[in-house]
Amino acid sequence: MMLRFILASLLLSSFSLYSSLARPAPYALRISCGARKNVRTPPTYALWFKDIAYTGGVPANATTPTYITPPLKTLRYFPISEGPNNCYNIVRVPKGHYSVRIFFGLVDQPSFDKEPLFDISIEGTQISSLKSGWSSQDDQVFAEALIFLLGGTATICFHSTGHGDPAILSIEILQVDDKAYSFGEGWGQGVILRTATRLTCGTGKSRFDEDYRGDHWGGDRFWNRMRSFGKSADSPRSTEETIKKASVSPNFYPEGLYQSALVSTDDQPDLTYSLDVEPNRNYSVWLHFAEIDNTITAEGKRVFDVVINGDTFFEDVDIIKMSGGRYAALVLNATVTVSGRTLTVVLQPKAGGHAIINAIEVFEIITAEFKTLRDEVSALQKMKKALGLPSRFGWNGDPCVPPQHPWSGANCQLDKNTSRWFIDGLDLDNQGLKGFLPNDISKLKHLQSINLSENNIRGGIPASLGSVTSLEVLDLSYNSFNGSIPETLGELTSLRILNLNGNSLSGKVPAAVGGRLLHRASFNFTDNAGLCGIPGLPACGPHLSSGAKIGIAFGVSLAFLLIVACAMIWWKRRQNILRAQQIAARGAPYAKKRTHVSHDIQMSRHGHNNHGQARTAVENGPSLLS
Repeated sequence: MMLRFILASLLLSSFSLYSSLARPAPYALRISCGARKNVRTPPTYALWFKDIAYTGGVPANATTPTYITPPLKTLRYFPISEGPNNCYNIVRVPKGHYSVRIFFGLVDQPSFDKEPLFDISIEGTQISSLKSGWSSQDDQVFAEALIFLLGGTATICFHSTGHGDPAILSIEILQVDDKAYSFGEGWGQGVILRTATRLTCGTGKSRFDEDYRGDHWGGDRFWNRMRSFGKSADSPRSTEETIKKASVSPNFYPEGLYQSALVSTDDQPDLTYSLDVEPNRNYSVWLHFAEIDNTITAEGKRVFDVVINGDTFFEDVDIIKMSGGRYAALVLNATVTVSGRTLTVVLQPKAGGHAIINAIEVFEIITAEFKTLRDEVSALQKMKKALGLPSRFGWNGDPCVPPQHPWSGANCQLDKNTSRWFIDGLDLDNQGLKGFLPNDISKLKHLQSINLSENNIRGGIPASLGSVTSLEVLDLSYNSFNGSIPETLGELTSLRILNLNGNSLSGKVPAAVGGRLLHRASFNFTDNAGLCGIPGLPACGPHLSSGAKIGIAFGVSLAFLLIVACAMIWWKRRQNILRAQQIAARGAPYAKKRTHVSHDIQMSRHGHNNHGQARTAVENGPSLLS
C-alpha cells in the first residue's frame, strides 16, 4: 500500500513538473469569411471568427466544392471594380512560425463564374495560382504554406487574373514549432514551404490531424488519401498497434498516419509515385515509414533504395534497423532540384522483394520576397487617401510584391544593398484624381519621375518636393494647382523636365527655378494667368517681400476696421438726433398749453395785489413756474 502511494506521489509530481514546463497552446486563428457572427463546425467544433474589419469585398452565401472543405455557409468575394489586389490584414499575430491555409469557395448565385481563377500571396510572396479544375480536386481547394511571421501582422492577398472574382471561404493561421520541417542548409527565416501535396497511403479516407488526434503544434494538417499508385502496383496494409516515435518535436506527426501503408507487389516490385510540379524549382520531399507488415519481423527482411528523379538519395533503407524496431516511425527528407515538370519518387527493393511507404509530403521551397521600404508604403497609402485614388487601382498590400502583381502606377526597383524595394516612379496621368498632393510625397526619396498630369488635383504644390533630390521629371500640368511655385523646387538639381502648365499658379517664378533654364532643363509654365518673371511670361510688378506683403495686408485690414468703426459712430449719432426730434415733436402741444395757464395765473395774482388783499402761501398754493 505504501509502495502504491509513493508511486502515485511520484507520478503526480512528475505530471506537475511536466505541466509547469509545458509551453502554452499554440496561437490559432480561424476566420469564416463573410460571416456575421462566430461559428463552430463539426466534427471537431473548431471556432471560426467572423471577418468584419479585416478586409473589403462583398459577403455572400457559399457553395462548398468538396467534402473536405470546412462546413461554412458564407464566403467573401472581391469584384474587379474594387481593384486587382485585395487583402486580409490581420494584426497582433505573435512572432513565430505558422501554417497558413486558405480555402476557396464558390458564390451561390447563378450569375457568378463557377470556378474563378486567381493568385494568392502571403506577406508579399506569391504561393499559389489556381488552375482550371481546382474545384473538383480535394487537394486543390485550398492553398497552404509554412512561413515565419515576424512583424506582428499577417497580410494575405488575392490577385485577380481576369478569370472571375476571387472568392474566399476561410483562412487559418496556426502556429507550429519554430523548427518544423527544417530541411537543412537554406532553411529558416526568409524561406517559405508551399504545400504541393500531402498523402496518407493505403487508406480510403482523407483526414486532418485533429481527426488523427494530432498534437496542436503540428498545425492540423490535411492528409489526402492515396488508395493506390496504380493498378496492380501495390496493396494496402493497416494496423491498430501503437506507433512509437510518431508525435515528436518538431513536426508532431499524428500516430494514425503510420497505421496504414502501401506495399509493392510481385507484378510491380518498384513502388513509384509521380507528381506534376512547376519547373526549375527546389522541392523538399518528406517520406514516412513504419514497418506494420506482419510478414516482416526483423532487420534485413526489407531493404530498398529511394530514387528521386533518377538520383539515389537514400541507399539500403531498412526501416526496422533505422527506426529501432517494428511499429516505429521513420522519416526521411531530401531536397531536390527539378528542371522538368515532374517529380518522381521510386522505392527500389534490394531485399525482401517489396517496398513499403506510409505517407508522402512534398513542399515547394520559395524564397520570401523582399518588402518595400515601410516609410514609402506609408507615403503611398496617404497619397491614396489624399488624391481620392479610385478603387479600381486596388492599392492594397505591398506596392512592389509579389512582383507578378505590383500596384498600378507605381514603378519599383530593388536595392540589393539593403534588400528592400523602393518607388522610383509615379505614373498616374489622366486617372480622374482629385483632392490634393500631401507633403508625405517627400518620403518617396528615390523618385526619379512624377507624372500626375491631366487630373483635377487642387491646392498648393508641396514645398517638401524640394527634398526629393533624385527627381528628374516632374509633370503636374493640367490640374488645378494654385498658389505660388515653391522656392524649394530650385533645389532639384537633377531636374530635366518641369511641366506646370495648365494650372492656376500665381506670383513670380522663383529665381532658382528659372535659373535651371540655363542648364538645358525643359520647363513649361504657360496657361497660368498669374505667373510672371521669366522670358515667355508677363513682367512682374515691384516685387515685395513676404514681410512687406504681410504689412500691407495688416494696414488694409486696419483701415477697413477704422472705416467701419467711424460709420457705426456716425450712424448712432444720427439715430440719437432723430430720436430727440421725434420726442420734441410729440411734446409741443402740451408745452404751449402749459405756457398759457402760467400766464393767466400771473395776471390773476397781479390783480389781487392791486386790491390790497394779501393771502398766505397755503392759500395761494404751489406755483406752476417754480
